[in-house]
Order: sequence, then structure tokens, then C-alpha cells
Amino acid sequence: MLNQLQTYLEEMRSGLRSVSTTIWNNPEIGYHEKLACATATDFLKEQGFPVENPYCGLDTAFRAQFTNGEGPVFAFCSEFDALAGLGHGCGHNLICAGGIAAFCATAKYMKANDIPGAVVLLGTPAEESYGGKVKMEEAGCLNGIDAVIMSHPGRCNTDDNGASAVIGYEVTFHGKAAHAGGSPEKGINALDAVMLLFAGINAYRQQLPDTARIHGIVTNGGAAPNIIPDTASCRFYLRSTIEELLEPLKERFLDMVKGAELMTRTTAELSVFHLLYHASKPNGPMNRAYTRFMKEQGLEMLSLTKVGRGSTDFGNFSQRIPGCHFHFSISTAKELPGHSIEMREAANTDYGFEMMLKSSAAMSEIALLFLTDEEFRREVIEDFKN
Repeated sequence: MLNQLQTYLEEMRSGLRSVSTTIWNNPEIGYHEKLACATATDFLKEQGFPVENPYCGLDTAFRAQFTNGEGPVFAFCSEFDALAGLGHGCGHNLICAGGIAAFCATAKYMKANDIPGAVVLLGTPAEESYGGKVKMEEAGCLNGIDAVIMSHPGRCNTDDNGASAVIGYEVTFHGKAAHAGGSPEKGINALDAVMLLFAGINAYRQQLPDTARIHGIVTNGGAAPNIIPDTASCRFYLRSTIEELLEPLKERFLDMVKGAELMTRTTAELSVFHLLYHASKPNGPMNRAYTRFMKEQGLEMLSLTKVGRGSTDFGNFSQRIPGCHFHFSISTAKELPGHSIEMREAANTDYGFEMMLKSSAAMSEIALLFLTDEEFRREVIEDFKN
């Protein structure tokens, strides 16, 4: 199986590299990925696969599918949005090309070996903060799909060790402007409320469990030092690797907002700027299969034990159906922080692309195992239910 899949990947090598490099050279933020979407869908059409775009009501979302009779339905994801001001510092150009590679190789193998079932590729925009998968899942993109996977670039090859649930709040405090030197007693300082909210959160951090994080920035601190700010704003992320802990985290945060209001006599306006990403639910059998298939290609796999984790809207997918969000190495450096210049540069190297192809081969093997092995399929579904 592996040799045949690698043959398909090798035949597509040049085109896949062009997809990855074109997207890397032209970074686009969430819901504006017009070139990336066109680049991906044009390649799929060249490979002979029909594409639905727009999809789920989103201009830069798409769906491709290959069906060979009745059977299970397995899906891959492709992300392609960039980070504002940083470009592809999260390597989504490789996620896009890798998802396409796995889908095409799987479909070609199914056709050549008359394997029943269907394979789907979901083009999922706006993972960075805007929740493309959240909106797609709500629109029914997973209906009829039995399992879904994707693979993300990083420092090392790992299985899915989980991701945190996250929600983002914007808080705007409203006060009253006054001359800061001549008549400060007539003002109500909105910036004081922001600072007190930060102080409350900083005090709370000592009591936070290891699985939780709160972090934020000031987005508006006033217009000038000699004016009591009548408006001040901040944004905070609330995260927890344990889904059930997010609710009490939110309750405590909202209490601190009320406390800042009371201490300063301001009023607070809250809005959700980052949709709720659920904590991911890694699938054991698919994780073990990824490790096995990556080792089959001579790669070292690491088990991560770090408590702190980022978040992804793939968590919402994995809560709905069996899913896994794997990782592959794109650098030999000892450190490669996500959302960094170093990560961005590594995402366009020959080494990173080669590792992407190996990860795509492993994902294809998992898809084919799911489609052809009833026992493996049962284990995947039972692990999800439990």
C-alpha cells in the first residue's frame, strides 16, 4: 500500500510544491483567502476531482469528494489562512497541500484497487481566531462523514495530544472624559477599569489549574495622557485543556469584569470576538495508526507531555465525529515556536515539504485502513463513543 501511495505522491510532487509555495508567498487572513482557495481548487480540478465552492455559505470554503460505491466516508482537512502581520507563521500552506496530497493519493488508490466508500477533502478557512470549522460544522459539513483527520507542521512528529478549549472576550469600559490635570475629579477613568481587570486576573493566576490559561492585551488605552479616558478596551483568551473547566473560568472572569465596573463606576460592554473552540478529543486507534505509519517510513515519533496547549477549531470537528489532528516536523532546530518568524521560514523549506509528504502518506494509510478494515473502523468508533 505505502509504495503505491508514495508513487501517487511523487507524481504530484511538483504541483503540490507549487500549491504550498504559492500560498506561502501570498498570505491571506481568514475569510480573505481567495488566492489560496483558487490555488487549491484549481489543482484538484486538474487532478480530475469536482469541487464545490463556495461551500457552507463561506466564499473560501470548499469540498471535493471521490465516491466508489457504497461504503464508509472518510475526510481530510486543508487549512490555508495566514496570521495578520506574520504571514504563514503557523505553516497552513503545508496543511493545505498536505490535505490535498492525502485526499488525491487515497482517491487514486481507491480507484485503482476498487475500494468501496468515499473520501472527502474539506477546505476550511479562517482557523486563526475566526472559526471557519465552527461555522462549517454548524452548517452540516460533517453530515454523512464517519471520521476526519488533518496534520499540522511543527518541531517534531507527534500524534494528537489534544488541544485546549478557548473562547475570546472583548471588554470595553465606558467612563467620562475630563482634563486629567485641571479637573480629574469630574472624570470616570475607563482605563483604570482595564488595569484593575488585569490586576484581578494576575492575582487569579496563582490559583489557576495547570490546564488553564488566561491571557490578554489592551486594545485601546485612551487618546492622550492629559485626558481621562472615557473609553478603554481589552481582549482576553480563556483556555482549558479540560472542557468542563472552561465554564467556571468564564464565570470568574465575568465576576472580575463586574468588580472593575464597581471599583471605577464605569460600565462594561462585552462581546465574543473569538468563537468557542471546543477541547479536542483525540482518537486512540487513529493516533496509534499514525505513529505506526510514520515509523514505517523511518521517522522518529515523540510523545509530548507538556501541559500547555494551543487551540484549534478542529476540536469542534473531533467532538462531533472521530477525529485526529496530527503533527509533522518541518525543522531540525531544537526549538521552533508556533506563530513565529522561524516557523514561517521553515514552512517553505525542502525539508518541511518532504516531511509533509510523509505525513500525507501516513494519513492516506489511515484512511484506507478505515475504509477496508472493519475491525479498525469499529475500534475508531468505539473509542470516540467512550
